[in-house]
Amino acid sequence: MTAINDVVDLSRDGEIAVITVNSPPVNALSAPVRDGIAEGVTSAVADPEVKAIVLVCAGRTFIAGADITEFGKPPRGVSLHDMIDRIESATKPVIAAIHGTALGGGLETALGAHYRVAVPSAKLGLPEVKLGLLPGAGGTQRLPRVVGAEAALKMVTSGNPIGAKAALDSGLVDELVDEADLRGGAVAFARKVVAENRPLKKIRDRSVTADPALFTEFRAVNARKFRGFDAPEANIKC
Repeated sequence: MTAINDVVDLSRDGEIAVITVNSPPVNALSAPVRDGIAEGVTSAVADPEVKAIVLVCAGRTFIAGADITEFGKPPRGVSLHDMIDRIESATKPVIAAIHGTALGGGLETALGAHYRVAVPSAKLGLPEVKLGLLPGAGGTQRLPRVVGAEAALKMVTSGNPIGAKAALDSGLVDELVDEADLRGGAVAFARKVVAENRPLKKIRDRSVTADPALFTEFRAVNARKFRGFDAPEANIKC
């Protein structure tokens, strides 16, 4: 195992590279975490013996969102947008391994990966609307390309997370793995991706179409609920 920095490690399990984030209490997306993930992906892609990459987190949860201690401060290190682009642009499959919660920037990070696995108890969501905000790193663009416009509308305007089984059914998660062995399950899935020569599923390259009537009806049905709040409508427009 190689320590990229104080909160991110890079190790190998045969031909699978494993990037591990360990930044208690919730693996928030601080500058060191972003820098470490970006560097880990670059190093793994450059290693000719690595065939796929797993991104996993230690502790009780996957990336639970932004690091609020950085709010209002000058930006440092790799931006979240650039980190996600580094993941999505990798020339080897990147698999996000999710436990606990993948919320906000955590889910946006996972959406940058080519595949996602999760334990059955995991929850995934974009809760920014509850703070009067919008997802800041492409969540409103990537999510509908995976789950469809209608399901994405419900998620981004309510801010409520969905469980792993619902995520699997919607295509947001590719496989559920053993609750007791997330890393092992993710590595096994990565090996399957390599053995089957599966494509790099880049969400940014997908398209999504939706009948404009869907948005009109959704606004009408939720008009009372959204009244007085700007964020739900802003999320719909995005």
